[in-house]
Amino acid sequence: MSGSTSDESAGASSKSTSSSSIHQPRQRMAQNYLLLWIDASMDEADKDCQDILAQLKNVVNEVHLCSQSDQCIQLVKQIDTERAFVITSGYFGQHLVPKIHGMSQLDAIYIFCGNKSKHQEWTQNWTKIKGVHTNIKEICQALQLAVKKCDQDSIAVSFLAANEMASIDNLNQLEPTFMYTQIFKEILLGMKHSEQAIRQFTAYCRKNDSVSSINIDRFENEYHAQLAIWWYTFPSNIYSMLNKALRTLDTDAIITMGF
Repeated sequence: MSGSTSDESAGASSKSTSSSSIHQPRQRMAQNYLLLWIDASMDEADKDCQDILAQLKNVVNEVHLCSQSDQCIQLVKQIDTERAFVITSGYFGQHLVPKIHGMSQLDAIYIFCGNKSKHQEWTQNWTKIKGVHTNIKEICQALQLAVKKCDQDSIAVSFLAANEMASIDNLNQLEPTFMYTQIFKEILLGMKHSEQAIRQFTAYCRKNDSVSSINIDRFENEYHAQLAIWWYTFPSNIYSMLNKALRTLDTDAIITMGF
């Protein structure tokens, strides 16, 4: 499962996992994006496979594994407001990329193969292919940059000139959503949180599969108020989770993270 991986086997999962991703309803997403990994030969029980998935889930929490092109295409079509990243072998990529490249939900494609030079030429014709890689570490690094850009692009910003706050009439004409967020902010800042807040947050993450289990355990054992900013910026999906909650006004998630 590294640079020596063949084009036909650059992935990691079982066929039962990939098919269940298609037919079962998707759970609540903590991030604004998901990762699709397509490969013809998959074995989720393989240790190398599990290690690779753990690395990927430290970057993108929701990873779907597909063994057929049609499964990947169907999943991309099901996406509503989120963005999709795709990892595919060079062998599958030559057939899959022309079918999905024009889909607006698709943000980037990464080719994972054992022979980089073999696929350099044809991949130059597709702008959403962001690289041809022979090891998972390179893909994780590229994904980190891509998800950071997605998070930044999805931050909602409202502008209100100072003179527009001058009268009650103007305040009454403000967008209801803006007023709602102002009221909610005041309520949130006034809330008191007990020592159980961290355990409630980690339980919420485990229930919704929002953060990798390794990072949840570490957060539960190491977090304290002085490290709040450090944890917010630490690549553990917490930044993405909070950003989406704020953007979509997911009050359950915001209150759970309010400590």
